[in-house]
Amino acid sequence: MQASKFTVKTLSRVTTQATSSSEPQVAHASGRLRELTRGLRQLEEKLRLGGGPDKIQKQHKQGKLTARERIDLLFDRDTYRQEIGLLIAYDQYTEQRAKSKEQSEDDGIGAAPSAGVVTTIGRVVGREVVVVANDATVKAGSWWPETIKKILRAQEIAMRSRVPIIYLVDSAGVNLPYQGGVFPGQYGASRIFYYNSIMRRYLKVPQISAVMGPCIAGGAYLPALSDIIIMVEGTSFMGLGGANLVKGATGQTIDNESLGGARTHNEISGVAHYRVKDDEAAIKKIREFVTELPVNAQAGSPRIPTSGDKDAGSPAEKIYELLPEDHRQPYNMRELLDCLLDEGRLDEFQADYAKEIITGQASIGGIQVGVIANARGMFRDPSGGAPKFGGIIYTESAEKVAYFIDTCSRHQTPLVFIQDVSGFMVGPEAEHSGIIRAGARFVEAMATATVPKIVLTVNHASGAGYYAMAGQGFDPDFIFSWPTGRMGVMEGESAVQAVFGSQLQELSAKREAPNEKLKTEMQQVRETYERDLDAKYSAARGFVDAVIAPEDTRDALELALRVSLNYSGPHLGQFILPASLT
Repeated sequence: MQASKFTVKTLSRVTTQATSSSEPQVAHASGRLRELTRGLRQLEEKLRLGGGPDKIQKQHKQGKLTARERIDLLFDRDTYRQEIGLLIAYDQYTEQRAKSKEQSEDDGIGAAPSAGVVTTIGRVVGREVVVVANDATVKAGSWWPETIKKILRAQEIAMRSRVPIIYLVDSAGVNLPYQGGVFPGQYGASRIFYYNSIMRRYLKVPQISAVMGPCIAGGAYLPALSDIIIMVEGTSFMGLGGANLVKGATGQTIDNESLGGARTHNEISGVAHYRVKDDEAAIKKIREFVTELPVNAQAGSPRIPTSGDKDAGSPAEKIYELLPEDHRQPYNMRELLDCLLDEGRLDEFQADYAKEIITGQASIGGIQVGVIANARGMFRDPSGGAPKFGGIIYTESAEKVAYFIDTCSRHQTPLVFIQDVSGFMVGPEAEHSGIIRAGARFVEAMATATVPKIVLTVNHASGAGYYAMAGQGFDPDFIFSWPTGRMGVMEGESAVQAVFGSQLQELSAKREAPNEKLKTEMQQVRETYERDLDAKYSAARGFVDAVIAPEDTRDALELALRVSLNYSGPHLGQFILPASLT
């Protein structure tokens, strides 16, 4: 494990500034979170337009609804849904968008908003489901490399939680200029069909496909491997090759409707199971199917221990007042938890021990959870030693959390990690205390816990501390971030010291200042880190499932928990095969 950004020299300097209080000294909060959230909302609004108003109008002229219009009809009204991967690829393919002359303003959004596919969790007739809907307003719903990533992530959610998955298919197939990132590889498009097959044969996860537009070439296997296939008259087509390809390959002349339209696949080939007149009828049919689905026998009875519907202890609006303007400054994590937990109640575990990390029992939306949260600030050592710094994981805090995780796992209590971690402690005292062993114990307990794990990054997600707090590589069931989230090995200033430290020391010894070239290089490192640490940057690359606003957090956490708790078996990896096969 790599240590945190803090050096022994830095810690010695900060130690001399310690106060006598055992609670963190809280900096004055300001509008940083509010401004970042406002920017997030504006970006989301643009991304939800997909290919833009002209492409939406074109879709309507074809007699089709857009992907998001279909999803709006499908989900229960006035219920919360969470889009997964809305920001995926938003800042990529910008040159391609400019070349296509589709860009009316330089808004930083590329040619593949949301990678041309909408992946969402929500409720249909009261049942949690996963939805994958091709957005035909974005390059005819064709598959970019990032499209595969999003579809696989949606399938993994369905497999792990054993919830039904619904495909709303409207895609022209592989985006050929990028086929090298779509077609081959272990996590290429073929893995979609591998997951289809595993769900169908072994996991018994219901899969419903509605072909509502083109479904071409290998993409046709996605509905073909589903339990139910619906096709829409006049607008849907399913085939390994379209009419033009057939003409070129065989010399036969045929129109797409006769080749692979809704009537053809219902009357002649028998590939499809239902034929409906329009998109609205298809959505209505899907909702009917969901009402008929039995509880998956292999999932077991959903374990959702609830304590009734209760409000948070404080309104979400207060969160905007709690986080300081400077992300390095402390704040009161317990006040923040008061805005997230039912009635603000936390039955704290070992409250007087290793105060730099908070553990305890609570509920969110009536669902019992174990909470693990990094406290920020400075905490006095009751034994008279050096103070401890919140956000840093010490030997004692690592052991405390490992024990708590093991207990929650035995009691089948899902875990919620509220992450604002700068890393593990470094220095001779830490090493001599056995922090490597304690850190490994923390990581092992987290990695092997069989209960659902939900992660929310508040500020920092740095170093090996990010890994221990259920980082993405350990397959948490869901991982969210606030707009203030900062994910990386270290901060930019620490990176400058790591890269240029020896040069700066040499110059200091000679009593010389850095020249302009060195100053420019150091500033470039700072700017690169500032860009890469941004929560939107992480979301665009799939490192988090979604960036969410504080006021949506309780709803997002509750929905994620309810989806996860559909499966009473172990939550490890993308899926667990039935015991009869292992």
